[in-house]
Parts: sequence; C-alpha cells; structure tokens
Amino acid sequence: MTQTALRAGLVGLGAMGRNHARVLHALDGVELVAVADPLADAASIPAGVRLVETAEQLVALGVDYVVVACPTAYHEPVGLLLAEAGVHVLIEKPLAHTAEAAARLAEAFASRGLVAGVGHIERFNPAVASMRQRLEAGELGEILQVVTRRQGPFPGRIADVGVVKDLATHDIDLTSWVTGQSYRSVSAETVSRSGREHEDMLAAVGHLDGGAIASHSVNWLSPFKERTTIVTGDRGCFVADTLTADLTFYANGVEDTEWEAISNFRGVSEGDMIRYALRKREPLRVEHEHFRDAVLGRGGEIVDLRQGAATVAVSEMMLRSARTGETMVLDRTPVH
Repeated sequence: MTQTALRAGLVGLGAMGRNHARVLHALDGVELVAVADPLADAASIPAGVRLVETAEQLVALGVDYVVVACPTAYHEPVGLLLAEAGVHVLIEKPLAHTAEAAARLAEAFASRGLVAGVGHIERFNPAVASMRQRLEAGELGEILQVVTRRQGPFPGRIADVGVVKDLATHDIDLTSWVTGQSYRSVSAETVSRSGREHEDMLAAVGHLDGGAIASHSVNWLSPFKERTTIVTGDRGCFVADTLTADLTFYANGVEDTEWEAISNFRGVSEGDMIRYALRKREPLRVEHEHFRDAVLGRGGEIVDLRQGAATVAVSEMMLRSARTGETMVLDRTPVH
C-alpha cells in the first residue's frame, strides 16, 4: 500500500457491508482503515483493519471517504455527520428512509462540494450497462415499454424497510437510467404475507416522461430468484438477466413462418436472436473503482445523491398509491 492511497472507512458490517469490506480491502489505490459497527466481531473483518463502534470514531482516524452500509434508517444521521466532517461518501441504496431525508442528504453534500454516490449497483452490471449503450445508440428505435421482474426468497437481513424500498428501488433507478426518462406517474398494489409490518410484494405500473410505460413485479416470497429486465422498442426487444449478466436481442420478425405448427407459438414471422458476448466483471468492484476515481477527480461515473433522492421519491409514490388506490403524479425535474 503506497502513501498516496486513499484512506477509506466502512459503516456497517452486515451482509452487504461484508462484501464492501472484501472489495475495499483489495481495491488498488485504496486502504481500508477501519470499520464502524457496534455489534460486529473483529474476526469478521480483514486482517489489519481496525474495528470501532461509531462513525465519529471512524472520522477521528482520518479518512478520505466512507462507505455507508448500515440499516437504511441510519443513513441520514450518519451521512449528515460525514458531510459535516468533509468526508466523501458512497451510501448503499436506498439513499434514505424517506424522500425528505434523501433530499437533506443530497443538499448537505452538494453544498460542501463533496463527492457523494448511491450504491445502485445494477448500473454496473455488464448486461445493463451494455443495454443502455445500445439504447442510446438507437438500436431499438423508440422505447415503448420496460418490464422488470425481481423476486426471490425472503431475506432475513432486511428489517427496516419493505420490498419497495429494498428491491424495487433497483428497478426504478435502472428503468430511468437505461431509458433516459423520468417517472411521470405511478400506480401500485402491495401485499404483506410474511407477518411483518412492511410490504413484501409489489405490482406497479409507471408512465415515463418520454412516452414509455414501465411495469414492475417485485417480491421476496418466491422460492426461486429472478432478475430480468425487458425493454421493447420499434425494432425488437432487449432482455437483460442481471443474475447471469446476459443480454439478448430479439429482432422483430422478418421471415415468414410457413410451418403452421411452429407459427402457433412463435408467431407468423421470426427475427434474429443474438446473445451478446460481454466482459463480465463483478459489479460491486466496478462500482468501487468508479467511486474511487470520482474522489480522485478522474471522472468516475457515480449515481449522485440527487438521482438517489429521485428514486426514493418514486418508491414513496408507489407506496402511497398502494395505500390510497390512486394514481400518483410526480412533479419534479428529470434527473437521470
């Protein structure tokens, strides 16, 4: 480790925090100095890294930036403390437990000129990143629809938010980012079947300001895991599987299907299907590399806090729609 290495800290050593610790400890140009967690076992952190109890103690050790991976309810107080101390931050998603708290965090870091990002890791998934580049290049023509499916077994690690803020925020951010469109309105239904106060299943529909519609099916009650995004446009559709980082293109039909038995389930015409060969790197590592470069002024791409706050606002509108049975109209400036 060179003397010029950035000194990094980590708040929170839960399931996601342990992954952050692993990546930070091996990241070129970065030294993981300490982890703050009052309940963690020192044996669970990398060798040579200090364990302290509070974010204040972390700041006192002298750090250039901190990754905040504690429970969502603590993001605001921890983030505001770090902003006051002049420390750059990468905050796990969702940015905060409420839209108001998220807006306060965004203002606190922006007003001090600090680098601050949100851990919307799907942007660094090879399939999603490639899909966005291809959409920007116009390969699908006009974007008509985005459909996401995100489901899996119940995660015991999540206690302070429901499936909307824990999982659906991935799809909200992903949808806005790949399309370049912001949510104009949302309507949603939720249910809670796990015996907890928070919702564990979501069905939502959104209209985007560029004319596309979005549909999100999210739950943590399914016995199998799925992470699929389908974008349909004038010329066909992209299907991204973010579990395997595969991206497939299905072109609109150009060849007539004369065999009637096949046309019954494949349609009256068929187009090309291409699964792209992508360089598959761990998204979390790529996310950290970009944030490190942003702190160093090298132009790393990050999800800024204004974008993270917009995503929290959309998630709250989904929850409000589910409570009231009404379609919620969002009045805000596009940020993606």
